[in-house]
Amino acid sequence: MNWNGRSVLVTGGEGFIGSNLVERLVREGADVRALVHYNPFGRAGWLDPEVHGEVRVLPGDVRDAERVFTAVDGCDVVFHLAALIGIPYSYLAPESYVQVNVTGTSHVARACLRAGVSRMVHTSTSETYGTALSVPISEDHPLQPQSPYSASKIGGDMMALSFFHAFELPVAVVRPFNTYGPRQSTRAVIPTILSQLHAGAEEIQLGTTTPTRDFNYVDDTVAGFLAVAACDRAVGEVVNIGSGREISIGDLVQLLIAITGGTATVTTDPARLRPPGSEVERLLCDNTRAREWAGWVPEVPLEEGLRRTSDWIRDNRHLLGAGGYAV
Repeated sequence: MNWNGRSVLVTGGEGFIGSNLVERLVREGADVRALVHYNPFGRAGWLDPEVHGEVRVLPGDVRDAERVFTAVDGCDVVFHLAALIGIPYSYLAPESYVQVNVTGTSHVARACLRAGVSRMVHTSTSETYGTALSVPISEDHPLQPQSPYSASKIGGDMMALSFFHAFELPVAVVRPFNTYGPRQSTRAVIPTILSQLHAGAEEIQLGTTTPTRDFNYVDDTVAGFLAVAACDRAVGEVVNIGSGREISIGDLVQLLIAITGGTATVTTDPARLRPPGSEVERLLCDNTRAREWAGWVPEVPLEEGLRRTSDWIRDNRHLLGAGGYAV
């Protein structure tokens, strides 16, 4: 797809994946708007020091239907990334996740239908699959709501797809596996480990280290979004974006220790343990659809992506708080 001159909206454009997607679209020549979560400080997350001047930043909230339509109106393509994320908080405030991730998605889909966009790309998550019942995980794998967060994302996915079936809205669902890279919040495991290592910690505090994950570098995830947006066959469908490689959290820690030259040991942080029955034990992506339908392939090997991420966190630890920005 030629993005030059296209009018594009990215909801959640101030976040981790969102800001990287915004910057890629700007480089491709798109006319980009970003709907960012309103806050009284007037900040726009990762867009503040990056591409703020080249992007029309619109403060708002996806729970406000009319504000969403104002942002969507006149756009050709909409990438919907705005979401309430973070599994631990979903145990405490599940209703908030329903409002943002389900109702908010309904507002975006309705606005896209009303505005007549040519494509809406909705963001899912591999957490919707829960612990793998079979591997690699294809898009036909059962959905398992093992946390209020994942349940709300399943609801948002179904809401988006319902607008395709009921109203012929040209919507495609991208289901990223564990995206990582520069700017990711320390709520995620890789920046958690690296920020501790670069602070000179002798003990790395984590939750359980036995689960496996499929980590995909953020540049590859962004390329997946663009590839799915350009893929007519993906309309009305779900497309996994993942590397096709799994690694346990324990092995990941050892790899990161080697990359940083550290000597730390791992201890358990009870605050990072999920309730029984909620831990996702295994994730491994089947990315056949992305490859065959959209021509997407992951290009950044895990070791190289981890080195890039390590270098960024080493130089930018002052920007990463526990809250951080992440989408």
